[in-house]
This record gives sequence, structure tokens and C-alpha cells, in this order.
Amino acid sequence: MIKQNCLLIAFMALGAIKLHAQVSNKAITEHRIKQEKSWLDEYMQFLKLPNVYGDTVNINRNAQYISGMMQKLGLKTELLTIDKALSSPVVFAEVKTPGATQTIAFYAHYDGQPVNPAQWATGLSPFTPVLATGRLDRGGKLIDMPGNNESFDPERRIYGRSSADDKAGVFAILKAYESIIRSGQKAGVNIKFFFEGEEEKGSPNIAAIFEKYKQKLSADLWIICDGPRHQSGRKQIVFGVRGDVNVNLTVYGAKRPLHSGNYGNWAPNPAMRLAQLLASMKDKNGMVTIKGFYDDVIPLSETEKAALKKIPDVEQLLKDELAILQPDGAGLSLMELLNLPTLNINGMQSANIGDQAANVIPTVATAALDLRLVAGNDADRQIKKLADHITEQGYYITNADPTDEERKKYPLIAKLTHSGFGYNAQRTPMDLPIAGKIIRVVQSTTTDDIVLLPSLGGSLPLFLFEKHLNAKPITITIVNYD
Repeated sequence: MIKQNCLLIAFMALGAIKLHAQVSNKAITEHRIKQEKSWLDEYMQFLKLPNVYGDTVNINRNAQYISGMMQKLGLKTELLTIDKALSSPVVFAEVKTPGATQTIAFYAHYDGQPVNPAQWATGLSPFTPVLATGRLDRGGKLIDMPGNNESFDPERRIYGRSSADDKAGVFAILKAYESIIRSGQKAGVNIKFFFEGEEEKGSPNIAAIFEKYKQKLSADLWIICDGPRHQSGRKQIVFGVRGDVNVNLTVYGAKRPLHSGNYGNWAPNPAMRLAQLLASMKDKNGMVTIKGFYDDVIPLSETEKAALKKIPDVEQLLKDELAILQPDGAGLSLMELLNLPTLNINGMQSANIGDQAANVIPTVATAALDLRLVAGNDADRQIKKLADHITEQGYYITNADPTDEERKKYPLIAKLTHSGFGYNAQRTPMDLPIAGKIIRVVQSTTTDDIVLLPSLGGSLPLFLFEKHLNAKPITITIVNYD
């Protein structure tokens, strides 16, 4: 869905600290309407660029494409790196407004999650974006791009990898700035643009970037354009994000696959052991049973609790849409659960299934676990809680495949590893004076009450913004909740 007001949110944020008297919403809207066809064409070209971390050639193509868009707006761009080997540079630019005394920095990321083209919608490709009349799972139909003289329906949807998360943020920020300068207006603040290419990998180099360019990146406020609008369709401002760290857990059986008939009931089955081990980590309501998992959570403030109570209830809508009769959470609401740490199984793998299934007892079984953190949690401490639990289940833990000597010494062996990347949660107080200004500006763009969310369910490296830049970021979400 292409919402006409998504750029308005970003634009209003440009003047959020010191709203310039010459700023005109009408002029912004008129410019958008005039340019929407060319913007759509430009965005489709942007979405055609593969943007998976590790694909150095295409990641750099994305960085150059963004630089090109910025240079067309008269911006002098820089590619910020920590060394020549950094494959995903930050695209940076700044605008100094005469007479301005405060600075707003805008963040979005241009990389996307890994994608398996074979699992994309039938007949489509993740990096061949298409336009649809609406959601394909609700009867939407693929359509041609609108002609030059056709009116544009904002309810149409673009299907393509990263069309929402988070190339939409990059594009909205730049087109908001374009709308200001092309309509002859001026923002009342200095502006900085910061577009990262490693967020989906855990932002492994952003801390070093912050330290190297600390003076260049100083700002009175960081506005983050990432994440979904509220499920009710209302605009929302988010004051925090969960942290995130991923680990891999592998358990072992025999050194080679064994015939399930000849060795069944005798040879340990690692797939079964892994299932049992994972099942020990949660109760029937989906709550984590690992000792101390929730103990260090910092409770919400009274202001944050009050904000939660005002958020529209969308749980029945989600249960109907997702065909879920009974959610996890032991009766807690979705909003309450977003403010607790999670332990999620991203995927499990052992022997083959389907047409490739064979009568074997597998040799190994692996699960990818995703630990989402909230304020008070520490990534290393949370991993240790997990490791302690595995040990309590009788497992010997290693960080490498076990040797024969270890196999002969320990009946239960688990390999626990993580990439070393990841970050803690971050939460900006909702009662900061600058937060009040942002709330008033965004509220001025709609007659509906906006949603004020203490913390987004997803993760961004905002903890590192606070740690290295002493920043208190605020997130303005603009893409569809689904």
C-alpha cells in the first residue's frame, strides 16, 4: 500500500524541533502528486537491486544508487567506512540550514533479509518488483505500472524484496527532503542523512562507525524510519526497540547415519533430543522457563503503562487474519508481551523430509534461535542463561563439533555458537520535552489519535546510538503492519 501521508510524517519530522513558519503541507502534497509517477518508477528501479548482506557487489550498487538520488538533490554524499575492506558502507550527507541551531539526523537501512527465490510467490522474483491492486492473499491482482496520465491509487501494493523493510524508509526520507526544496521551502533545522547497509546482519560495524565519525554524527535528535504502522492503521511513534542476538544449537547422535530399523530404539536420535531440549525451554503457554530469563527486565514507567492502555485492541483482528484460536502468552496482551524478552525457534534442520526422506537415524540436529531482548537484558547474560539451562538438562556444551574423545566421555553434547553480533534493547523516555514536540507534530497530520508505543517488537541497533553518540532516538514507522 502506497500511503500518501508517509512522506508527510518524515517531512513534518524535519521541522519537529523548530517548525519553520514557511513550511506548507499543501505545497508538499502538491509536489508529491505531481511527482508520484516518476517516484514510483524510480522506486521500482531501486527495488531491483539485490541487497542481501555479503553480496558485496550488489550492496555497493545500492549504496551508489542512493548516493545518486541524493546528489540529484544537491547533497554532497560520503561513504563512511572503518577500513577499505568494509563491504557495506554507510551513505551519509548533511544539510546546514542558515540560522539553525539544532540538528536532526535521519536513519534507515538499505540492506534486506536473506531470501530464497524458490520460496517467493509463484512466477515472481524477489528482485523483480511488481504492482498489485491489493494484497495478493486477499484477492489482489497484479497490474501494469500506471501510465503518465493515469491517476494513482494509494491503496495499491508493491511486492518486492525490501519494498517495506527498509528501502521504504530510505526513499521516504529523501523524497520528503525533495518535497521541501522543490516547493521552495526551508526546514528550520540542520539535517543529516545516515543510511546503513548492515542492519539485517546485526550492524556489526556501526559501533566502530559511530566512534570514528562521532563529531560528524552529532545531532540533537535521531529519527529512525523503520518498522510497521500499528495494526489499526493509525500512525504511531515508537520510543524503543528490542535488542537481538541469534545463536545456533546443535546436538549429536552417531557419527554416521544409521538404518532406523536396524538401530532404532538403540541409537540416540539427535532430532528427538533437540526437540525435547527445546521443549524444556518453554511451558504450554509459550512462556520461557529458563531460570532468570525475565528477572532483569526493567518495568515500564507509569507514563509508558498509561500509553499501552490507550493503544487500540487489534488482537481479534490478528487472530482472524492469521487463523489463530489461542495465542501464546498466558493471557497477557500483545502489547504487554512486546515488552518481554523472547526465545524463538527460527528454524530446525536434521535429516531430509518429503520426497528426500530416508529410513535413517540422523547424525545431528540444529536449531537457529532468536533471542529478543528488552530494557534491562544483556545479550551475553541472556545467552549464559540459555547455556546454563542446557547444562542443567545434562548436556556438555562445546563451541565446536565434538571430538571422538568428547563423544566417548559425554552422553549428551550440544554445540552452542553465535556470530558475535547483536545488541541490547534501547528505550527513550516518553516524557522527554523533545518527545512531546514530535508527538504534537505527527498528531497534527491526522485526525485519529496516534499510537504511542514504548517499544517496537522488532530490533534495531538503537542501543549503540545511545552508547556511542549519547543519542535518544525516536522511531516514526511508515510501512504496512503486514
